[in-house]
Amino acid sequence: MSPRIALANSADHAELHPHDLPLAAALQTAGLEPVAEVWTDPSVDWSSYDAVLLRSVWDYHRRYLEFAEWLDQLDKAGVPVINDSELIRWNADKRYLLELRERGVAIVPSQVAAGACLREVVAGLDGQEIVIKPTVSATAHHTVRGTAGSAELSRAMDDLPDNVYLVQPFQPEIQTEGEWSLIFFDGKYSHAVLKRPAAGDYRVQDDFGGSAQLQTPPAAILEGSTAALAAANTRRSPVYARVDGIVSNGRYLLMELELIEPYLFLPESPAAVTRFATAIANRLG
Repeated sequence: MSPRIALANSADHAELHPHDLPLAAALQTAGLEPVAEVWTDPSVDWSSYDAVLLRSVWDYHRRYLEFAEWLDQLDKAGVPVINDSELIRWNADKRYLLELRERGVAIVPSQVAAGACLREVVAGLDGQEIVIKPTVSATAHHTVRGTAGSAELSRAMDDLPDNVYLVQPFQPEIQTEGEWSLIFFDGKYSHAVLKRPAAGDYRVQDDFGGSAQLQTPPAAILEGSTAALAAANTRRSPVYARVDGIVSNGRYLLMELELIEPYLFLPESPAAVTRFATAIANRLG
């Protein structure tokens, strides 16, 4: 029998996202039986699957404790997760960036702050344009940008929930040069896109009008992204990874190392679908 693999989605995408339909077909061609499941559905018998692949799990950051418990459930059932559940737990909290910095990766300067400390950290950056984002977040959820010390930013911070945040200087290169996303399968470079925000915005996600175009990355971007992925220091290469970064003052800076992010820009590079399916099949073989 073909190995059965659950493609885990959020309830908003109970069926496969249209972007994942070619992947499901490629997995079948690779000898696997993909089945769409909702990760929060209590009726699913996860032990009936040979592996679980995270796909449109867009809501994990909003239900993180439940998400962590679900990963525990899969571990207890002995069901492999792609990527590895330990790696997912590490990557779910953006404080991993500070660990990568300790391992020699150049990241966007970042400070961690929680509760009352958030305003103290922001006060120390008076006059600077900054971005504040939760350490557990996705799709710019609860992310704010403004000038430290301004009334506008103070009001925006009033609306932020009590949480742990990253505080970073705003990187204007995102607006002028764009942000690169490089995709890797089993540690090997696959393809890249250059993402740009809509005019007047800074968020590159298409939810906010951002765009992405398939492009060949400059050597410095490829080298920096490859080094950032290697610094994750995993026992085996992640089956999939998306490395987001920019060039600032001629230097590559890591924005995020995405090992959970479901959007891998497969529609922009149709040939990558087969590479992804092959990497998954090889890991299960």
